[in-house]
Amino acid sequence: MAFKPLHDRVLVRRVESEEKTAGGLIIPESAKEKPQEGEIVAIGEGARKESGELIEMAVKAGDKVLFGKWSGTEITLDGEELLIMKESDILGIMA
Repeated sequence: MAFKPLHDRVLVRRVESEEKTAGGLIIPESAKEKPQEGEIVAIGEGARKESGELIEMAVKAGDKVLFGKWSGTEITLDGEELLIMKESDILGIMA
């Protein structure tokens, strides 16, 4: 995949949601919500201050992150559904 986000944007791959509940019930596809966690695939160079100084990104490719329910724009690259969002839409990095 040859795609590099610009500025303070990141490319995220959603993680697959669970097929079963904790009690063992199988969740049908129509009842599943899209997961709010994912893995960073690519990052931009970072935002710039008014002085032109670069603000480094706090995330890096490979980080597992949690983001808001309505965050990002869904795109399809090489047949894979991904999200592009601003770094500020990311709520945190999962350890």
